[in-house]
Amino acid sequence: MTPQELRAALDLRDLTDPDAGEHAMQHVVSAIEYALARAWGIPVRRDPGPRIVSVADNYDRLRYSAEAVTRDRRYSRYLDGGRMLRSHTTARVPALLDANRLPDVLLSVPGICYRRDVIDRHHVGEPHQLDLWRIRRSGPPLTEADLVHMIGLVVAAVLPGHDWHTVPSVHPYTLAGREIYVAGRAPSGGASGYIEVGECGLAHPEVTGGGSGLAMGLGLDRLVMLAKGVDDIRLLRSTDPRVAAQMRDLTPYRPVSAMPATHRDLSLAVAGDLDAELLGDRVRDLLGPDAGAVEEIVVRSETGYAELPDSARARMGLRPGQKNVLLRVVLRDLTRTLTSAEANALRDRIYAGLHEGEEHEWTLFDADRAEAKPRP
Repeated sequence: MTPQELRAALDLRDLTDPDAGEHAMQHVVSAIEYALARAWGIPVRRDPGPRIVSVADNYDRLRYSAEAVTRDRRYSRYLDGGRMLRSHTTARVPALLDANRLPDVLLSVPGICYRRDVIDRHHVGEPHQLDLWRIRRSGPPLTEADLVHMIGLVVAAVLPGHDWHTVPSVHPYTLAGREIYVAGRAPSGGASGYIEVGECGLAHPEVTGGGSGLAMGLGLDRLVMLAKGVDDIRLLRSTDPRVAAQMRDLTPYRPVSAMPATHRDLSLAVAGDLDAELLGDRVRDLLGPDAGAVEEIVVRSETGYAELPDSARARMGLRPGQKNVLLRVVLRDLTRTLTSAEANALRDRIYAGLHEGEEHEWTLFDADRAEAKPRP
């Protein structure tokens, strides 16, 4: 990362931090901590920890293998050989385990994390997470029954009445790992399917260093969205006073507008190993503050060099080792309607930053006919 990129990342508001202003996310964290502490009768130790962590704490001490794909520089934000922006709040857990001397305690780590991710209504590159680890150093060991009880307490604390279920999932720092899915509700009140809100398991004894434990990591952005009935993650950070005023508590969200969406389709020549997460992350970097106008990036198709006819390769200037990606960019500003000229300008900025072919197709806006045309 460049010094400018690091400064921008550290300046981004952590919505779980009360010192940065009240936010609904803080109420979610408090509700969960209170529910667990009351049910278990144990103390809570909240420690958000730093955003810059050691690679050892983020990966090695949590039993991630040296070959784990998440370590790849394409997905993690490294500062140097030994430090990085944390990719999950779990990176704080090893230090808290070292310092804990209580026989039974709930460790709570809320905060912002840094990842590479797709662009859509439920994903951002800087999500918020809550790690909850119950550590018991003496007494009967914690079991999967305790884990199920914990899941039920957490869901009831934030989403009372919502159905939930789990599916098996392997995590390096747990045994009997699971993913947690909660039944969502559309803003109209109808069902909208099950949404993943976190993962959990029995804390791995090689991580805890003794005793037993329950480990859970929750996606706070999605929990707030479900609790308030928000269908677009960008609203959680909106600076529109009509929206921001509603993000201070957990009362149901009242939509303030419904701006029309527009889309632009791009035919790109990109590296053969470029995936949707990296595409999304590059678009955020390319547009900077204007990335908030991008509602979704959809990969409609991918075609390798060998599968394309010569005419298509020539049109894009596609080279061996590259592939053709048909990308749909859905644009919708949260507070105003984008003009066609603005949408085209955003399209061309994305195209200029992503297309690696030797031939280009820009857009030209014809004001008289109000349409966008390809321009050689």
